[in-house]
Amino acid sequence: QVQLQESGGGLVQPGDSLRLTCEVPGRTFSTGGVAWFRQGVGKEREFVATIRWNGGNTAYADSVKGRFTISRDRNMVYLEMNRLQPEDTAIYYCAGKTRRWILTNVPTGENDYDAWGQGTQVTVSS
Repeated sequence: QVQLQESGGGLVQPGDSLRLTCEVPGRTFSTGGVAWFRQGVGKEREFVATIRWNGGNTAYADSVKGRFTISRDRNMVYLEMNRLQPEDTAIYYCAGKTRRWILTNVPTGENDYDAWGQGTQVTVSS
């Protein structure tokens, strides 16, 4: 498994913004992509957003559409989170997909990804 490293989590108030960073091995996922997943206490891990390494194609979970933005700059993948809400509280994980990302089949499942980071905690509370 290739190691990825997340950073940028923290404690914020509702309505605040955070920018998470995922540092990935250079070119390791060049034929696939990188995604963000999250897992809240007592909940299953859920898909948040993904980006194709080449082309910049993106997809988002319905719960974060219009609030979160995923982007890539060289070996850094970012998740800009705006208008954060208490329900966004979770451990956020970065995941890499080594296999080719077929444009007609957006990867949104855990099993689509081969490498995972250890996670970064995001807590939204007043």
